[in-house]
Amino acid sequence: MSDEVEIKLPKLGESIVSATIVQWFKKEGDTVKLDEPLLEVSTDKVNSEIPAPVAGTLTKILAKPDEELDVGAPLAVILTKEGAALDETAPKAEEKAPESEGSTPSKKGFFTPVVLKIAQEKGVDLNELEGIPATGAGGRLSKRDLEKYLNNRAPSKTSSSSKEERVKMSTMRKMIADAMVGSYFEAPHATLFNEVDVTNLVKHIKETKESFFKEHGYKLTITSYIAKAIAEGVKAFPMINASLEEDTIVIKKDVNLGIAVSVEQGILVPVIGNCNAKGVKEIAKEVATLSKKAREGALSPDQVKEGTITMTNFGMSGTLMGTPIIRQPEVAILGIGAIQKRVMVLEEDLVAIRSMMNLSLSFDHRVIDGMYGCGFLAKIKEYLEKAI
Repeated sequence: MSDEVEIKLPKLGESIVSATIVQWFKKEGDTVKLDEPLLEVSTDKVNSEIPAPVAGTLTKILAKPDEELDVGAPLAVILTKEGAALDETAPKAEEKAPESEGSTPSKKGFFTPVVLKIAQEKGVDLNELEGIPATGAGGRLSKRDLEKYLNNRAPSKTSSSSKEERVKMSTMRKMIADAMVGSYFEAPHATLFNEVDVTNLVKHIKETKESFFKEHGYKLTITSYIAKAIAEGVKAFPMINASLEEDTIVIKKDVNLGIAVSVEQGILVPVIGNCNAKGVKEIAKEVATLSKKAREGALSPDQVKEGTITMTNFGMSGTLMGTPIIRQPEVAILGIGAIQKRVMVLEEDLVAIRSMMNLSLSFDHRVIDGMYGCGFLAKIKEYLEKAI
């Protein structure tokens, strides 16, 4: 006895209502095991693999790569057999027994239709495809692997008369673009700047970094102190940690701090939940863990949702200051510039070399006035200069 089961796009998070198909790991006619990765989808927050909820044969694929679907929309049809959704560990008569321990089945030569389509458009032949490092499910070459390879690939020497190169935006890049345009035109942005003397803090981190890492297994960075400073600043200026719903300002009690992390295809923003209840050491651990997961593409949807305020450290690239764009539906984002040694005039006209850092606060002027933002920035400055 067999049944046809329609597979639908599951809910990937409270605030996620749609997703875009990135790639299928199976093609029509393939055998599918219970919980085996079936396809990869992308939301405005993170990429996720959708596992098969039943075992059987994939008979119909109803959604194509790059197609955006709402939660609950049909994805595919799987034909199940009686008992197929139970134990799939024992090999069936028509199946080959698994290879002996120590051997790895070769996936070389198998490519999804979307990978083959991109390869054809970009002039990548099969021999070149087989040489690209693959990180997809089952050792297959994913769309993301190919895009990463193409981004790092040396420019082709096809024509000396070519004056330009056209690169199609990735799904993540398109989502970032839509979010930034929406935020910029919906929220009237204003940006304030302040400089902070972090000489004592930098000295403390430098002196204790080795012992801290040996004791805890992760690094203590200035990012952790800035995160704590934001949480402390919100206590005095709670409307910084809010959102706007029509004519109602919704002030959030928990500081769920998003930290922008640069990845191959753009920016991901993992969230440290309830940052206001954590100490610097706890925050440092979460910063290390979430940053690593973001760069490895291993974030879960729960780790990138419900943010209430964001920080972005463009100073890591040596940039001194910038004007970041707010992440909707938040009302503020803090930009962190590079730390630079400068000659400063201190009290009583003394001159000294100090480690200085610029902070920039972009805020939604519908919710926050300039003086309120100034007060918040001053609170962060006060915390960082007195933290040690």
